[in-house]
Amino acid sequence: MPQELPLFPLSQVVLFPRVRVPLHVFEPRYRQMLRDALAGARTIGMVTVLPEHHHEMAGDPPIFAVGCAGFVEAWDRLADGRYNLVLHGTERVRILRERPPDGARLYRIAEVEPLPEVAPAPEEEPELRAARERVLELVRRLLARGPVAAEGARLAALEPELFANTLCQILALPAEEKQGLLEAAGPRARLETLEGLLHYHLARQRTPAGGSSELLH
Repeated sequence: MPQELPLFPLSQVVLFPRVRVPLHVFEPRYRQMLRDALAGARTIGMVTVLPEHHHEMAGDPPIFAVGCAGFVEAWDRLADGRYNLVLHGTERVRILRERPPDGARLYRIAEVEPLPEVAPAPEEEPELRAARERVLELVRRLLARGPVAAEGARLAALEPELFANTLCQILALPAEEKQGLLEAAGPRARLETLEGLLHYHLARQRTPAGGSSELLH
């Protein structure tokens, strides 16, 4: 992974390692970013804007310090210069410092360091399997008729890290909650954090004003 990454700040999207996400790029600065990335390592840094600064998206709003590097796996350049692309998360990164802006470059670039996932120890496997089952049961209760619940067996067959990251990506949790999941180091911490969030949303669903859950993209 390059030491420096172009940054793609978004307010509602959090990318997780080993998971793919479709994106549409339309702003001139990010078209330029994508052209430059495609001419080089095809890697960009997905970062999330701090919630209290969403109204500053037209500028350079403050971002969370932890993001995810993503490899541009497929793309389609439209006639008007916009892009549709598929970004494949590769690894978590910490933003160390941003390079000062210059006249020719419209987008942000930062020096980053990789944040490796904490691999579970062999003795943790039983607890990981139990955590996966608890999370799946909570998802089934929240989304009794949704595709996540219907494909529980396929999801359960994934190894723990990919299982946790896939669910974190496809559940429509608020961006700040997803950011907390991204910052959890490894599948065990991520599953435990996700379990707590799902309990919270299930409790909200049970309240008179809670209504039905929409925790699915």
